[in-house]
Amino acid sequence: MPLADADHELVVGELGREPTRAEQHLFENLWSEHCAYRSSRMLLSAFESEGEHVEIGPGDDAAVVRVPDTDTLLTFGVESHNHPSYVDPYDGAATGVGGIVRDTLSMGAFPIALADSLYFGPLTESRSVASQGSPDAVDREHSRYLLDGVVEGIADYGNAIGVPTVAGSVAFEAGHVGNPLVNVACVGKTTPERLVTAEAQKAGNRLVLLGNATGRDGLGGASFASEDLDEDAETEDRPAVQVGDPYSEKLLIECNEALVDEGLIESARDLGAAGLGGASSELVAKGGFGADIDLEAVHTREPGMNATEILLAESQERMCYEVAPENVERVKEIAERFDLGCSDIGEITEGNYVCRFEGETVVDADADYLAEGAPMNDLAREAPGVPATDLPEFDLGAGFEAVVADPTAASKEWVYRQYDHEVGLRTATPPGDDAAMLALHDTGAADEEHAIALSSGANPHWTDCDPEAGARAVAVENATNLAAKGATPLAAVDCLNGGNPEDPETYDGFAAAVEGLAEACADLSVPVVGGNVSLYNDSESGPVAPTPTLAVLGTKSGYDAPPAAVSGEGDLVLVEPTEWVAGSGIGSDDPDALGGSLLLSQFGGSDRFPAVPADPGALVAALGRVADLESTLATHDVSDGGLAVTLAEMVTDAAGVDAALDDAAAPFSEAPGRVVVETTHVGSLREAVGDHAAVRPLGTTTEEGALSLAAGEESVTYSADEIAELRDVLARELD
Repeated sequence: MPLADADHELVVGELGREPTRAEQHLFENLWSEHCAYRSSRMLLSAFESEGEHVEIGPGDDAAVVRVPDTDTLLTFGVESHNHPSYVDPYDGAATGVGGIVRDTLSMGAFPIALADSLYFGPLTESRSVASQGSPDAVDREHSRYLLDGVVEGIADYGNAIGVPTVAGSVAFEAGHVGNPLVNVACVGKTTPERLVTAEAQKAGNRLVLLGNATGRDGLGGASFASEDLDEDAETEDRPAVQVGDPYSEKLLIECNEALVDEGLIESARDLGAAGLGGASSELVAKGGFGADIDLEAVHTREPGMNATEILLAESQERMCYEVAPENVERVKEIAERFDLGCSDIGEITEGNYVCRFEGETVVDADADYLAEGAPMNDLAREAPGVPATDLPEFDLGAGFEAVVADPTAASKEWVYRQYDHEVGLRTATPPGDDAAMLALHDTGAADEEHAIALSSGANPHWTDCDPEAGARAVAVENATNLAAKGATPLAAVDCLNGGNPEDPETYDGFAAAVEGLAEACADLSVPVVGGNVSLYNDSESGPVAPTPTLAVLGTKSGYDAPPAAVSGEGDLVLVEPTEWVAGSGIGSDDPDALGGSLLLSQFGGSDRFPAVPADPGALVAALGRVADLESTLATHDVSDGGLAVTLAEMVTDAAGVDAALDDAAAPFSEAPGRVVVETTHVGSLREAVGDHAAVRPLGTTTEEGALSLAAGEESVTYSADEIAELRDVLARELD
């Protein structure tokens, strides 16, 4: 994608001359949508990013928050690798993991947890031909191929580097047929004295490139990620996809720790989009400096590389460090110990960002203009009309089987059994629960053990139905996941995925989702401390639904949490908001509305998105208190598929559920902010929630290992084995 004419004129005006070939390509990549956020930056000010425990907010490689009442710092970041994962699902997903881990390293932190949120086209055929846009068999087979490759890439890379994948989500939606989304979040751990930033500190310090040798892979990756995918993308764009080496990344993790231990790093940035040119120019620009770089000093693995290739290749497992001159030799010694390449490539200066190659100056530009000078796009918005209400006919049994066996709601064991979630010996709650729980160890607090909780995901069915209300629900859903395990939300990062912003309806949906997410996070008092934007997620089959992945990090004293499975010893209640509101101008004020539900995706029809909690902050705090009660035996959030799926997931071979609801639609609403609780003392639960939540009796738990569910005048019963068979759809489709 060449530099646009208008951008070319701006560059010529700034430089006072025509750009060199290297400058042309450097501006093209750094001013791309992927790097410069030209269509989204103006929307991001809606997010509140400050908070009592926020140490570093947006703008660095990762955010930094402090664990309350300790001296422990957590880094937190999220990235997307969407286009690469379509072209090459294995390497695209693997290098997405590698990139977010290196963002963690650049802050002086050790990575302790990963969460991946994945979105694909449907794997199975809808139950009703009335469902419009249902993918054909070829599309479904391609979705299986993409899912298989992406999961394998994440597993092989994460397992090899020894960072556990403990949380995440997988959703299947028709709009993602031609453009899967692969979003990966990482949590790291450090302390104030070890903290490093991506802001250059002092002119005269050296720039050191450390890690794998530079090759030609990933050339133009940033610009490739800023354009629509076409039908030939899988072959024509393959050179833009990086190739990962997890074993070198593991060495880089250990080497980075050694460098931080000895205080040898002044600032750092990992090499991702736009390669060395992106990392080094952004590093010095953030500190208000320039640089003088000798591209011939870069260690390469391919002969005959020219200046542009060295500058922009996105070869993986590389870091750019600012190092004091007297420490360069020591850095080289440590790099050699870990069998990693190391090059002293230049100096931080008070002048321009300058790159030289074979005796010529190939780049000479103001670093801040390179990194921050891209003009913003002025884009039109066109809101869609209010959806009609056209509910399908279905019976309770057919509806139950459809949603429980829907791949979005079904068991994800096929996915997470491929991940090593226990490496590091921190994981207290295995995958498959509402949120991951990890012990922190050695937080500096002598009186109690601290843990963190992590939830990550979005629901493209929700945001396709109603971008604003659906995004609000995404925020409430992730916070509820943490609260159901007794954790308090601390901070969030987001990965904002959308289609081509040049289309007014597509851009309006994306912008509405951003606004809804920002407002809900503010209502929850959860600062959004960082994130990523990925646009142009379009293909021959059209744009993806706005898909705002949110990863929420929480904390808890101690790491015991109620399980999702019932014990068979208590009563069953639903804890839900006391007051509901329509989430947007096109949303419903009825929490039992079915818009955005898996039921409608299976049977066709339409409805407005259900109401959202009026006071989600107070609700989430109340849910956290419920989880901490001694009388609470089990908790499980209501989400994909509604109460039908939640109750089915709580049944085991040894314990079951006998529940009753008022009408046939009630089991299938996906209104957010609701948790099913097994309790031995309903009175204590009501006292804990006070006026901040309502408590609705659902029934009892049993020792029969089955679900008996009545809704209106209908009832169904399924054994634990029958439920397990319905929920095992991913294994049936992919093994």
